[in-house]
Amino acid sequence: MAATRLAVPVGLHTGLGCDAVGVPARFGFKILSRLPAKGCVYADTDWWWWLVPAGSDQDVRWPLPACYAAGAEIPDRRPRLIHHPDGTSPYTPPIPLYLLVCQLTGIAPSWAGPPVSSAL
Repeated sequence: MAATRLAVPVGLHTGLGCDAVGVPARFGFKILSRLPAKGCVYADTDWWWWLVPAGSDQDVRWPLPACYAAGAEIPDRRPRLIHHPDGTSPYTPPIPLYLLVCQLTGIAPSWAGPPVSSAL
């Protein structure tokens, strides 16, 4: 399947780069209605995609069936913008999105942290 990059609407600032997090459409409305802040959201018949700052997968394991798309490059199923943010940022805050995805998929959140050492 061909790929496409999600287009950011004119006037929104992408200084943090853009990645995307996708979930199967069955989770879309639940996530959208529960997020306190929402950036650009795109949908096709099978998947919903949220723009997040680049690197939002660093030290985080997005649970299946979620899909993390670096560079906001996704399979081309003709996604359309279904939510435009109120402000000038295209981003959905990744941590609330991550926690909701974990909750809806029944997966405990998991962060990889730096090794901890102590000197006595």
